[in-house]
Amino acid sequence: MVNDEKLLKFNGKFIFVGFGSVGRGVLPLLLRHVDILPDRIRIIVADERGRVEAENQNISFQVNPLTPENYRQILGSLLAPGDFLLNVSVNVSSLALVELCHSLGALYLDTCIEPWAGGYADANLSLSERSNYGLREKALMLREKLGSGPTAVLCHGVNPGLASHWVKQALLNIAHDTGVNFETPETKDEWARLAQLLNISVIQCAERDTQAINPPKRIDEFVNTWSIDGFVSEGIQPAELGWGSHEKHEPSDGRHHDFGCDAAIYLERPGVQTQVYGWTPREGAYRGFLITHSESISIADYLTVKEGNKLYYRPTVYYAYHPCDAAVLSVHEFNGKNLKLQSKTRLSMDDIYDGVDELGVLLMGHSKGIYWYGSVLSIHEARKLAPYNNATSLQVAAGVLGGVIWAMKNQEAGIIEPDEMPFEAVQKVAAPYLGKMVGQYSDWTPLQGRGGLFEEDLDKTDPWQFKNFRVT
Repeated sequence: MVNDEKLLKFNGKFIFVGFGSVGRGVLPLLLRHVDILPDRIRIIVADERGRVEAENQNISFQVNPLTPENYRQILGSLLAPGDFLLNVSVNVSSLALVELCHSLGALYLDTCIEPWAGGYADANLSLSERSNYGLREKALMLREKLGSGPTAVLCHGVNPGLASHWVKQALLNIAHDTGVNFETPETKDEWARLAQLLNISVIQCAERDTQAINPPKRIDEFVNTWSIDGFVSEGIQPAELGWGSHEKHEPSDGRHHDFGCDAAIYLERPGVQTQVYGWTPREGAYRGFLITHSESISIADYLTVKEGNKLYYRPTVYYAYHPCDAAVLSVHEFNGKNLKLQSKTRLSMDDIYDGVDELGVLLMGHSKGIYWYGSVLSIHEARKLAPYNNATSLQVAAGVLGGVIWAMKNQEAGIIEPDEMPFEAVQKVAAPYLGKMVGQYSDWTPLQGRGGLFEEDLDKTDPWQFKNFRVT
């Protein structure tokens, strides 16, 4: 069990934009650890979902969907210098809210860079523009335009978010366990050179969710343990991955962007139709979806070693996601309907009867094989730790809490990504809600056991055709 220690007193207003699985999961953690009066909290949403949970805590709940035409009027009347806006919505532009908060002197945090409604599926935009790479580059351009000012934390849940901090902890653990002499890095360049020294070729965000539900998934129903809208939105974006300097072959449908940092590529296919091999300690090997996430790009960019225009080192970074079995069936049906969402959806909470969410980072290529570091949280433990949560939502909520507390204590950091934040301070806040933190080595590789029943020429085949990358 966690204690009810107040980590700080916050005198401003706290505004939720969106109140789905993550928002509902964050609220009890916020009230538990931040000294703030309930009447200083406001919730602004697009529909009635979450009203009961809000009113149980005597929190103001307002149904007022934000649009490009009204968001300034609605939020401008609420926000003042020193207030906090937590954006856990869908279909509301993150960058519009960041710019508004900057102009009003308010703090900000989101869990992904979200466009306005329709932005993920706008056929008038190129795949590059619809990608997370494109959204991140727009955010970096906004940072350059706005300069210093109130803290706005981009993409800080669990992944993206805590995953970036776990990579740093994993690098330190591997360096210690392999006898490498090093000083704890303090800068971007020092972290990148430590990863290079350890020969980290691939970093997976490796997740296996085994939470099981009753009643089971029904026909024409999309079931998931976190936001269905969020999963579908990122699932129909092009598959993306940070692209390593060691890679000798590119996917046949892989494409580089013609702008920005060039730390990633995208594929001409959606993430929910692209699979890769992954590994977690409890599950072992599995096949997951290569879903685009901003950590795949930001971690690859952060760990890049360049001198001028010459690239010396960068790991390949990607998300290998195996959602709960009901969600896998939902994705299979969704793909069969040519990416048309089912008529019914179910966010699984009380209907979960067992299971665990294993979520961590898997570092490959070093002298000890592979190393997985992350959270193993069961549904039973999640329910003991906090109300309104399952294992998946609580892992995200823990990351949000860690980012919110850091932002409240560091109110003039400007626009910032998780990779640029002090990893130990954020991890300390989140850790009580993450179950067991596990670090485990293995000799597994994505090629292990291949070519048994069906011959594969792994030396000559385009690596993408057999759906993974060599571990060098």
